[in-house]
Amino acid sequence: MCSYGTSVHCILVHGARSAILATKHKVDNPQGWLTNLLKRRHPNIAAVALANKNVRTVGALLAHGRKFQADYMPAQLAA
Repeated sequence: MCSYGTSVHCILVHGARSAILATKHKVDNPQGWLTNLLKRRHPNIAAVALANKNVRTVGALLAHGRKFQADYMPAQLAA
């Protein structure tokens, strides 16, 4: 629970915790970014890391005027 109200940060961390619970019940992507992070870090640390990653992704999409694509791969990685 966030003691400082319903800030954007609090909402993002709660969403990340929900994603962590969903990831723990999935078996289709055992080598995903979040699964690997959870093997190395405490779930609370992973939740904040995922929230930060989501903010960076949204910021980049807004800055470049793009829409989210789940299967997007940068040109340098695709080659």
